[in-house]
Amino acid sequence: MKARLKDVAAKAGVAPNTASTILNRRPNSWASKETEERVFKAAEELGYRPSRAALGLRLGSFRTVGLLIPDLHNPIYTTYADYLECRLREMDYDLILEHSRTDLEYEKHCLDSLLERQIDAVSYFVSDRKNQAAFLEKAKAAGKEVVVLTEALEKPLPYDTIEMDFSSGINAAIEHLLELGHRRFVFLCALAKGQEPGERPDAYRRLLSERGIPQQDCSFISCAHELSSARTAFGEFLDASKQDRPTALIAMNDLSAFGAMRAAWDRGLDVPGDLSVIGVDDIPLGDCLYRRLTTIGQPLKKMADTTAEMLLSRLEAKSAPPKPRAVRFEAKLLLKETTAPPPVS
Repeated sequence: MKARLKDVAAKAGVAPNTASTILNRRPNSWASKETEERVFKAAEELGYRPSRAALGLRLGSFRTVGLLIPDLHNPIYTTYADYLECRLREMDYDLILEHSRTDLEYEKHCLDSLLERQIDAVSYFVSDRKNQAAFLEKAKAAGKEVVVLTEALEKPLPYDTIEMDFSSGINAAIEHLLELGHRRFVFLCALAKGQEPGERPDAYRRLLSERGIPQQDCSFISCAHELSSARTAFGEFLDASKQDRPTALIAMNDLSAFGAMRAAWDRGLDVPGDLSVIGVDDIPLGDCLYRRLTTIGQPLKKMADTTAEMLLSRLEAKSAPPKPRAVRFEAKLLLKETTAPPPVS
């Protein structure tokens, strides 16, 4: 049976109010040092812990941060969550997770659910800024601190922001493939349910056009975040382009790259002999394939540490909270074993 406050008080020989004052370390305690030691010893022997919820309501802080991740099955997000949890634990904060399952409608539910929980702050990966504008206003009105993780922005947000700049990594990947001799490209982009590709196709085609690659030699495919979806989408694309197949693929995350590699293997194509493949994220699994995946890596631990520092600087602020700030990280191309010169015609 779970120990109650009155059990601790009885064991220590004090009134329940006295035990509560001591265990919650209230400044108005007049108990002697000997009495305090007796109460803490009784609580330890009985396995009693004060209610964190009740303590949070009294102190105005639950020492808990909420994190929304879009895909529990993608190691990029669970690894980030692990780094963040470790850093917060060092400061005596807990982390709770919500999982939006890469669905923009369900994401709204998850964000609202976080606001209803006993948390002090929230961090999440922005998939669609317009879709989440209402949540940011709700969070602000509820007095919750926010750190958002997003791609590089042209205009700063009025919130603390971790920005991931993929432009240098994407440019390095394209330059690398061009130097190898590739002239036919395909981009594979995993999108959340309800999400549109937006300007991505035009942006990729523009990057290649600036380097002399005509639009007809730059294809764009979208898929869901599941491996099976990437495998199916790219497989159907290969079947429809047998006469003029691309020789280089850049997938917008490593899991999509894995699915595409399987689709290529299903059709007797060799990676990288027939098809060079580059992913994004640098998840550890990519180094365990029969060919180590060339990828564009993100500094996840630095991102998580910075997120924690931003949150704690606000949650632990003794005076006016700091102004919103943005910290930008650059993704880097990591050359491994899935790129090579294109096959000779």
